[in-house]
Amino acid sequence: MHRCLTKRNLIVLSVIIVCTILYFLFLKPKTEIVIENIPIVETKPFMSEEVIGKSVEGRSIDSYTFGDGENEIVFVGGIHGGYEWNSTYLAYRFIDYLKENPSFVPENLSVTVIPSANPDGLYKITKKEGRFTVDDVPDSNTSGEGRFNANGVDLNRNFDCKWAPESTWRSEIVSAGTSAFSEPEALAIKNFVESKSPDAFVFWHSKANTVYASECEDGVLPETADIMKLYADAAGYNSVLKFDAYEVTGDAEGWLASIGIPAITVELKTHENIEWDKNLAGIKAIVEYYK
Repeated sequence: MHRCLTKRNLIVLSVIIVCTILYFLFLKPKTEIVIENIPIVETKPFMSEEVIGKSVEGRSIDSYTFGDGENEIVFVGGIHGGYEWNSTYLAYRFIDYLKENPSFVPENLSVTVIPSANPDGLYKITKKEGRFTVDDVPDSNTSGEGRFNANGVDLNRNFDCKWAPESTWRSEIVSAGTSAFSEPEALAIKNFVESKSPDAFVFWHSKANTVYASECEDGVLPETADIMKLYADAAGYNSVLKFDAYEVTGDAEGWLASIGIPAITVELKTHENIEWDKNLAGIKAIVEYYK
């Protein structure tokens, strides 16, 4: 009797299991699974790199932009190539700093660095493509070697502000090219400016231990005077509204002034050092001004 009941129970249990399986497979209403459309947020890269032009000998003129704010400040080194190699070295040091400190750039700003505006002149001294070390440069370079581009043109005399075919550097006559923007390096900066319309420029040079304002036919822009003083005071450099040591024509800063863009020239104290702490203080003052 016990065995029969057990067998009967097994049969009943098996029937129940089979019915349950069939129910879930074929009879139970299917519940629709809804997957919500979760928006995918595309994050912009902190740094973007762009080739803005090529030199006479085909070397890249690169720009590095940090942040994506509407207002843009541009820092330029090396327009006088290997003669002022420390201005390029300073620009690369600033790029490193921005990579290490992404919060340095406020949300409303973009900071662009063009480390070498004259890569052929720089290569003439360093013998390196792109970035270099201090060991790659000679101990002194007082002759002006590497100042000009591969066509022998002083690029900071090739812009459209009172341009003339010959200009002056110290007591020497230098070539300013065959026309304003005849040189690909100057044209690269022109095209960059016209495509982006930055709010201000800082050009690093050496050596005068002074920050100069820019002007062309209509004098110094009020904003230019402001940022000149801010940078100079913060960095501990002298400040001069007008460069008058000798006549200069066709300079980049003057051309920018002629189209309404504030630009200053920061002349480092020597040709060998970047005076990093001083210049970082000046940079911070400019960033705070446009913040």
